[in-house]
Amino acid sequence: MPKALPVVDMSSPVCCSPVAAGPVGDEAALEIALRLKALADPVRVKLVSLLFSSQAGEECSCDLAAAVQLSESTVSHHLSQLRRAGLIESQRRGMNVYHRPRRDSLVALCSVLDPNCCT
Repeated sequence: MPKALPVVDMSSPVCCSPVAAGPVGDEAALEIALRLKALADPVRVKLVSLLFSSQAGEECSCDLAAAVQLSESTVSHHLSQLRRAGLIESQRRGMNVYHRPRRDSLVALCSVLDPNCCT
């Protein structure tokens, strides 16, 4: 039986010393790993890229599904993983759900990995 990971509130950006600054503690390592795990899928990386490059700043699930050539239910699953990791925000409007990247969370994750990457 797989080992269950502890529940971590990932609604706010990751906030700890950069990995390059020295050994990180267990809690910080878990927070970072869970966010990276959410991005560790080519479809999710592509979805985040599409959201960042959106002219409108947000995209509907239906448009994202068409862009990655997957069903809306599959894309919805991937988006829920990104949302749980605090990397995107979603808002329902009528029958559609619109998603936008949480730039602060992605910049914070980059900074935790390498403090010089986003300067």
